[in-house]
Amino acid sequence: MRKWTIGLAAAAGALTALQAQAATEIQWWHAQAGALGERVNTIADNFNRVQDEYKVVPVFKGSYTETMTAGIAAFRAGKAPHILQVFEVGTGTMMAAKGAVVPVHKLMADTGVPFDPKNYLPAVTGYYSTPDGKMLSMPFASSTPVLWYNKDAFKKAGLDPNKPPKTWPEVGEYAKKLVASGYNCGFSTAWFTWTQLENFSAWHNVPFATKANGLGGLDTEYKFNGPLQVKHIQQLADWQKDKTFVYGGRDNLGNPKFIGGECPLYIESSAGYGSFKAGAKFEFGASTLPYYPDVQGAPQNTIIGGNSLWVMGGHSKTENKGVAEFFRFLSLPLVQTYWHAYTGYVPITTAAYEEMKAVKFYNDYPGRDIPIIELGGKQPTENSMGLRLGYFAQARDIMYEEIENIFAGKKTAQQGLDEAVKRGNVLLRKFENENK
Repeated sequence: MRKWTIGLAAAAGALTALQAQAATEIQWWHAQAGALGERVNTIADNFNRVQDEYKVVPVFKGSYTETMTAGIAAFRAGKAPHILQVFEVGTGTMMAAKGAVVPVHKLMADTGVPFDPKNYLPAVTGYYSTPDGKMLSMPFASSTPVLWYNKDAFKKAGLDPNKPPKTWPEVGEYAKKLVASGYNCGFSTAWFTWTQLENFSAWHNVPFATKANGLGGLDTEYKFNGPLQVKHIQQLADWQKDKTFVYGGRDNLGNPKFIGGECPLYIESSAGYGSFKAGAKFEFGASTLPYYPDVQGAPQNTIIGGNSLWVMGGHSKTENKGVAEFFRFLSLPLVQTYWHAYTGYVPITTAAYEEMKAVKFYNDYPGRDIPIIELGGKQPTENSMGLRLGYFAQARDIMYEEIENIFAGKKTAQQGLDEAVKRGNVLLRKFENENK
């Protein structure tokens, strides 16, 4: 990345106070595979190089669900890691795991390591904080969905490669032209429930669930079967008929459709940048999420995806001090600019974002600031602050099942979303009763 090759070892000057004689091992269980896992290892290695008191050992534990499950099981067995990476929808579950975690604000206060929550981007930290602003976990890999597009395909279809679609009607128009030019798919999307229901609702400022999407209490109910969500899902189902839209599967299984050039319009996490850069043989760009222009106030703001780092309980003061020092290291502008530049995840601190702007990173790499703009363009509302819902991983499975029924023609969008809400509310009541 030319001048963006960042040497993290330069952070040594900021951490000279950490020198000691013996290394206390800190286990960090994570779910970052492939190129992201390599970046995780680089960060840990550089922390271990710039001081000799602690040694962070990153351990890949599988998928997000597998990692969280392994961490909780390890805690019950008295063998918990010091740091557990948990995807954003696991926040409610981790909060309910009383005694299993040490809130970050308490960890930093107890260890005396300098910490000011005001230094972090509010759009990121709000998801992982109490209503009064106390940080529960350390944001790490935070992303938000963006619209990626194949500039070469645009040229082939006679579309301006510098003018991506901004609204959903335009997505339909562009996708149809792309199909007409020879592509078997106009538009697809990864992480369907996250992008087309959760963020779709926030972006249009309509409720996904009651009680501020669960942030206001456990007695919440799903509401993603409202008129706008039904209209949107039915539109996608109808677009399937002429391949304007092609369902790519659950999670990000559809990414090869974009990387391989099959689907020129694709919604995926901003963190998809690394894999797209490595695999795509064409020039691509990024734009903001599309919106329906007849919805008053849209677009609003997106909500984050990704993961945060939870401090597991049951460890010594010395070990907790090591975790706190590592979190301080993670927050350094050098570390955050490195992580942001090479992964597509957003920086978690204001200082890192300002530094990237100061060195004109976004001039050299247009569109890389789109996720930050989407997250912080407007003051969040109760519909766009985030989600905190019990058993949400299981609820997502239900949503996928019903969405696939809709796309298979077995149900209308109204029927499928109504059923997903009904089944999801059963899980919410179970979670509420277990955590009263």
